[in-house]
Amino acid sequence: MVDPTQISKDFVMPTVSPLSRTKNHHDYFALPEEQVGLSYKPDYFEEAISTAHGLGWFEIHAENYMVEGGPLRNQMERLRQNYPVSCHGVGLSIGSSEPLSHAHLARLKKLVDWLEPAAFSEHLAWSSHGGLFFNDLLPLPYTKDTLQNVVNHIDEVQQMLHRPLLLENPSTYVTLANHEMSESDFICEVVKQTGCQLLLDVNNLFVSSVNQRFCADEFLKCLPAHAVTQIHVAGHSIDQDDNGDILLIDSHSTAVSNEVWALYRSAIEQFGPVPTLLEWDDDVPDFATLRAEAMKAKRFMNDKSNREPHRVAI
Repeated sequence: MVDPTQISKDFVMPTVSPLSRTKNHHDYFALPEEQVGLSYKPDYFEEAISTAHGLGWFEIHAENYMVEGGPLRNQMERLRQNYPVSCHGVGLSIGSSEPLSHAHLARLKKLVDWLEPAAFSEHLAWSSHGGLFFNDLLPLPYTKDTLQNVVNHIDEVQQMLHRPLLLENPSTYVTLANHEMSESDFICEVVKQTGCQLLLDVNNLFVSSVNQRFCADEFLKCLPAHAVTQIHVAGHSIDQDDNGDILLIDSHSTAVSNEVWALYRSAIEQFGPVPTLLEWDDDVPDFATLRAEAMKAKRFMNDKSNREPHRVAI
């Protein structure tokens, strides 16, 4: 858990209601340690609500559930009674140079107040400009001005939701010319100034490291270990650019590559057995295949669970 005294401005961790603890049987702002989760898909609802699959939690995309009632909300009402749920946003546009959408943030708060998720995460990226929203998570320049803007936006989200935000590192495909600091330094400074937590997407890191030609393991060493409270793994696609050079695409449409699993092993050696999610969003196989792929992360955790996690006690 993040230290509430380190969250910027006057943010204070809210008191956990007895209903939340007794209903969900998990800590209000924490996913279960040493447990693996899966991106939730309505198609496998019956399998998901079973207690026999061994998965510890599920994740939903917030924007899919900003509705009043209906079958999706009915499914989630049942699922959240049995398992912790992580809520993953894709539409806040944290990195935008423009103000956050108050209408979108209000819808998000309404969802979070109802769902009571164990975690809420968003991307270090932007996806809106001039009132238009794009179906992409776009890169941003790592400058002092951008840093202040991101810090202000995260402050606003944490104040509105009364909880820490988990910030996800992006997958990138181009290098911007006006960077003033590295991505890892930028992320560390955001954590320092906002008290937010980190969602380490290992596949995003691998994709970016290949596309941008930097060392992923060195990137890991730069992150504040105490802030890494969730990990994502996923598959990627291999393409070639116009010059014939290899380009990796964060497609979430295949099994996790051996290289990403190797980087995941490095991550849990450094950060401990952090709750880990398998993302698979396109060309989705059956539930048994998804579960088997997710459980690979559990085996890596078990290999390292006897080691002391490199965390700061809070």
